[in-house]
Amino acid sequence: MVTKSSQLQLSDCETNLRRPEYTDISVTCGTKSIGLAVLICPAIYTGYNESLLILNNIMNDPACKGTLDESVTPPLLRFEFPLNTTNSCGSLFRTTSTLGTGIFSDFSNIQTVNISGVIRSYDPTTGTVTYNTELKYFYSCAYSLEYLINNTQIDTSASSIAVKDNNGSFISTLSMNLFSNVNFTLPLVIPEQGLELRTDIFAQVKATNLTSQYHVLLDRCYASISPLPNSDNTFFNLFVPCNTDPLTIIHENGKSQRAHFSFPAFRFMKQQNEMKSTYFLHCITRLCEKSTCSVFMQCNNRRRRGVVPATEDAVTESKTISSPPITIRAESIAALKDQQTASNNSDTSTGLGVAVCILAFACIIVIIMAAVFYRRLNH
Repeated sequence: MVTKSSQLQLSDCETNLRRPEYTDISVTCGTKSIGLAVLICPAIYTGYNESLLILNNIMNDPACKGTLDESVTPPLLRFEFPLNTTNSCGSLFRTTSTLGTGIFSDFSNIQTVNISGVIRSYDPTTGTVTYNTELKYFYSCAYSLEYLINNTQIDTSASSIAVKDNNGSFISTLSMNLFSNVNFTLPLVIPEQGLELRTDIFAQVKATNLTSQYHVLLDRCYASISPLPNSDNTFFNLFVPCNTDPLTIIHENGKSQRAHFSFPAFRFMKQQNEMKSTYFLHCITRLCEKSTCSVFMQCNNRRRRGVVPATEDAVTESKTISSPPITIRAESIAALKDQQTASNNSDTSTGLGVAVCILAFACIIVIIMAAVFYRRLNH
């Protein structure tokens, strides 16, 4: 048996001292890093300590060693490494491509990056035999680069400990903002009565707190009357792969962690009898590795299979970036109401003129009758 050098002793674990189980590791798939937490007492029970649990066989890098956390019960051995292929402590990055489904069924190339690895026990026993069980804690994080959350599982063979993989999402790093100038510095303020038609609207989708190896690439942006991207068939495509509305301008896309485009304010004909036309902007966003963004911007790699938004009974869950409501004043209705007001004023003026004429005519009749009576009395 290995001599224990851990800060924790067998007696410190008390009721937590037991054989290892499949649930002894938890995985946190963050936006910039992955966190691993292993119950240390079962490892101590097996004959190991925190210094003998090695991440991806990297033994000499202090950044890849576990840190004992005794502030929680039961105590944990924690590992954390960044989502970066150059210093991810030996984790394996594997990118796969599939056909899009659900709201992404328009696209033929949907990417998912899977980051995986293993924490192994290191047995320093020398000799022909050992009495220590080999421990393997497998971890895996799957990040959809089109913001679909996939429920997958990784199975291992000949291991004492395994773990189901987790799903991560970069959706929390993305935001959409509207601006009123081409420099994207002045936020768009929408007046209560709505924007005037043809007002330039500048939109930005930006990633913050995102690992630097990915850029933002907008695959499709469209407007719909409903705030929910899948619940209304009334929509208007500002741009889709290889097809942009003539009045939409794409200023930047796929070249950094922000994407810019602009379009003139329009209104939906379905809302032509309303005082304001209100709609929402939605963008399907892809994260692409810096070295591959230019490839995805080519038409043959962004092939569309349709233009109608998918229904919500899709197999996978979708995440779409949406804007606050955009309201456009309906100038034709305003003009109509002004015309009605002018007409009402005209009718009032006409009625008043008629009344004055009648009164004047009555006065003339009274004067004539008075003159007639006056003459008769004098005769």
